[in-house]
Amino acid sequence: MQRNRKVQMILTRQPTMEGAGVHLNRVFGHGQSPRFDPFLMLDDFRSDTPEHYLKGFPWHPHRGIETITYVLRGDVEHGDSLGNTGIITSGDVQWMTAGSGIIHQEMPKGDTTGSMHGFQLWANLPAAQKMMAPRYRDITADRIPAIEQENGTRIKVIAGSLGGVRGPMDDIVIDPEYLDCTVPAGQTFFHPTNPTYTAFIYVIDGSGQTEGVALENGRVVLFDEGEQLAVSAFDEPLRFLLLTGKPLKEPVAWRGPIVMNTQAELETAFREFRDGNFIKDQ
Repeated sequence: MQRNRKVQMILTRQPTMEGAGVHLNRVFGHGQSPRFDPFLMLDDFRSDTPEHYLKGFPWHPHRGIETITYVLRGDVEHGDSLGNTGIITSGDVQWMTAGSGIIHQEMPKGDTTGSMHGFQLWANLPAAQKMMAPRYRDITADRIPAIEQENGTRIKVIAGSLGGVRGPMDDIVIDPEYLDCTVPAGQTFFHPTNPTYTAFIYVIDGSGQTEGVALENGRVVLFDEGEQLAVSAFDEPLRFLLLTGKPLKEPVAWRGPIVMNTQAELETAFREFRDGNFIKDQ
C-alpha cells in the first residue's frame, strides 16, 4: 500500500508589486525557498485590470535559474539580449533557462477583455549547470497533452509523464513534473510521486481537501516525503498546479534576479552586469 504524503506547510498567496509596477500575488519566495528546493519562487499574476500589469517587466538580467511562465489568458510579449522576440498566449508555456546570463523583458498585454492570467515559477540550477548556455523553449498550447482519468479528472501534462503520456518539456536538470489538474466535484485524485522529490500543489480554482487540510483558491500546500498525493474536490471542481522536482541540496546565494551558490559568485555577476560583460559567448 502506497504511503500518502502528509502536509508539511500551508501558505496563502500574498499581494506584492514587481517590475515597473505589476500587481501580483507571491505564492512563495525567498523566505520559504529552502523548503521548496529546487523551486525558488512562484508568482500568480492573474488580473482583469490592465493598469495593474501593462507596465510589465522591462529589461533585467537573470543568471543561474530557469523561469517557467504558464499563461491561462492573455498575451505576453518577450525579447532578450540574444535577439529573440515573440509572444506567448493563452495556454502556452515558456521555459527559459537563463544559465550563464541573459537580459530580457516580459511585457504582459492581456486579451481583448483586459484579462491577463498566468503564473511564473523560478527553478534553481545546480552549481554544475549554473553557467550553461541560455536557451528558450516556447511551447504552444496545442503541444501540451491532456488526459482524462476514469473518475473524470483532467490533467494537462507540461512536464513529466502520467499514464504513459509525456509532456513536451524534457532534458530538464531537476527532473520536474508540472501538471495542471482539474478534479470533478466529489472525486479524489491519486498521483504517485518519487518519494524523495519535493512536491507541492497550488490551488487556482474551486475547493477541496488533502490530508484534512482545506484547499481554496490561492493556497499552496507543500508535502512531506511519500509515495503518492491524494487530493479531493468538494461540491465543485477543484483545479490546481502540481509540481515535483529533485532537490539540489546546495547552498543558495540570491539577490534579485540572480541566484548563485556563493556571495562571491553573486558579486561577480553584478559586477559583470555593471561593466557590460554579463553576457557570455556561447
